[in-house]
Amino acid sequence: MSAAILSWSLLIAQVMLAIAMAGAGLRMIRGPRAQDRILAFDALYVDAMLLLLLFGIGTASTLYFEAALVISLLGFVSTVALAKFLMRGEVIE
Repeated sequence: MSAAILSWSLLIAQVMLAIAMAGAGLRMIRGPRAQDRILAFDALYVDAMLLLLLFGIGTASTLYFEAALVISLLGFVSTVALAKFLMRGEVIE
């Protein structure tokens, strides 16, 4: 019984994250300002990281957890770089 509950909850969470990724992708495409696009990119990489974590839980594979860690690190650095570029017009001083 608990395995069935786990599989159903993983499936529901994956579907909800896919919907959230679609909304963030839409905001990235149609965002009125660059700030909106950067926030949508931030939400998109967080959703992708969480989706990989759910795949890792479902398959019991550590490869997904390592990929999620890499995505989170690169996503954070790129969000900070884009925000700095919007603030000052250059990333490296």
